[in-house]
Amino acid sequence: MHNEPGIFKITSDSKSLNGLVRLSSSKSESNRVLIIRALCGSDFQINNLSTSTDTQILKKYLCEDNRFIDIGAAGTAMRFLTAYLSVFPGSHIITGSERMKKRPVGILVDALRSIGADIQFLENSGYPPLKIEGRNLKGGIIEIDGSVSSQYITALLLIAPKLESDLTVRFKGNISSGPYINMTLNIMKYFGVNADWRNNEIFIGKASYIPREYFVEADWSSASYFYLMAALSSDAKLCINGLRKNSNQGDSVIAEIMENFGVRTDFNNDGIVLSKNTISTDNFEFNFTDCPDLAQTVTVLCAALNVKSRLNGLESLRIKETDRITALVTELSKLGYNVKDENNSLIITPVNIGGISGQNKLIKTYEDHRMALAFAPLALVLDEINIQNPEVVSKSFPEYWNELKKIGFEINEI
Repeated sequence: MHNEPGIFKITSDSKSLNGLVRLSSSKSESNRVLIIRALCGSDFQINNLSTSTDTQILKKYLCEDNRFIDIGAAGTAMRFLTAYLSVFPGSHIITGSERMKKRPVGILVDALRSIGADIQFLENSGYPPLKIEGRNLKGGIIEIDGSVSSQYITALLLIAPKLESDLTVRFKGNISSGPYINMTLNIMKYFGVNADWRNNEIFIGKASYIPREYFVEADWSSASYFYLMAALSSDAKLCINGLRKNSNQGDSVIAEIMENFGVRTDFNNDGIVLSKNTISTDNFEFNFTDCPDLAQTVTVLCAALNVKSRLNGLESLRIKETDRITALVTELSKLGYNVKDENNSLIITPVNIGGISGQNKLIKTYEDHRMALAFAPLALVLDEINIQNPEVVSKSFPEYWNELKKIGFEINEI
């Protein structure tokens, strides 16, 4: 693979999928545990840590004392480090890619300032880059809009044991991505810090993290792309190791979603086996407020299967690596599918499949790993699919293209 952005042409002669898939480890779990380890000041063992770019960037800056930090496109690292650096003495500047400078962080900064943090915006108010003067923070009550990003809330919760007193996080409005907050609280509990979540408040009493060895689960978000492939196949038997039935990851709901599209999930001691059943859904509606990272997977699937669909709860997609709603509409329309944005919902209307083709069409990825990950499986139903800047998958799933080759896809750089 070249350093400059390339193009992958992806084809699949067989519509039958069979094989063993090795997933990336959970980026979400890895990043939370890395912050906890740094807050512990104890270098306990983290097994199966994610090899994703996002996680490796966070690990690098937690291990080094750099005054200037450039996290590139790693959104989780920006949010988590903003809170982390606020509670440690020292002066830091944190910046990122041009897209990162357009991703809001003002809500988190305001919340941290309310408990004593010293943070300045160096360019545009509400956005990176930031200058952070670390200090002891007092704790108390933080009020925050819960509907924008669960990462802001997680960033605050993770630093609770470093505060001088108890912490109460009080939500205004609806809570987005609630399962991600639950994941944070469950991991904190594993390390000895308990929380009490009642209605619109989370209370964390004064406590300290207890260092313990941790094993990171495989990534359910990454598994969703193989569910997509199974749904588009003529038949499938895909073994995916490292996933648990009772997972901390909210994206494990993909198993339930994909029952609608004829994909069966069987759990065993090693993980799961996906197989293909008869498809029965001809009208699908779902709210992605709790699992926004699955939205691209399911949107592509509904379009490819020509299923009349309404996909709701997509507001947070506007501030991801790209405006994912606009990107989905643009790229699926390019192929001939009928997808429309209606007040932050995506409406898919069935079309004449004879007019759908990937030939000579180039799918842009907008520096968004999930665009490449979600569109590649279309090779199962189109003559070909061409993906621009395919190396963007390294953000969460560096081995993705190799895993596709293992189960029968042909991938050529053009």
